[in-house]
Amino acid sequence: MPLVVALCTGNAARSVMAGALLADHSEIVVATRGTHVVEGLPMSLRTRGALVALGVNDHSHRSRQLSSDDLREADLVVAMAREHVQFVRRVHPKAAARTATLKRLARDLPATSGQLAERVASLNLDTVALEHWEDVDDPAGGDEAVFHECANQIRELLDQLAPALRESA
Repeated sequence: MPLVVALCTGNAARSVMAGALLADHSEIVVATRGTHVVEGLPMSLRTRGALVALGVNDHSHRSRQLSSDDLREADLVVAMAREHVQFVRRVHPKAAARTATLKRLARDLPATSGQLAERVASLNLDTVALEHWEDVDDPAGGDEAVFHECANQIRELLDQLAPALRESA
């Protein structure tokens, strides 16, 4: 099964939402990480509320910093914003070709037969120019409604992306 790493800044909201929603797809393994993390914190209460509203209940989450070990095994890194892709390109360049924003992947990753690695490689993600439309805005500092909007946006994007994450012969 493919390993997908969902990546945001603090690993407390966007990547947590994406990871929890992706975990519903039994054909992939999901990890969530952040680029600037205080290790071991639970998800925010507003993140939890937004997920519960979508029927997802994950009480086990604890924030984790992205590491080389996480990326060594990852088939794909799904970043929530351009800044996260830039972080991987700068700090973990060997994983850059497997890292893109959720919005770009939802739009561009082909849902054709074959191995996920081959389809990801065909996108040349390590050289693609990052664009403003790619960011999922960070809900941090927003009220509950902002978190719910973010969770709904991530769910819609993952609904588009999920078929492309399946591998077939």
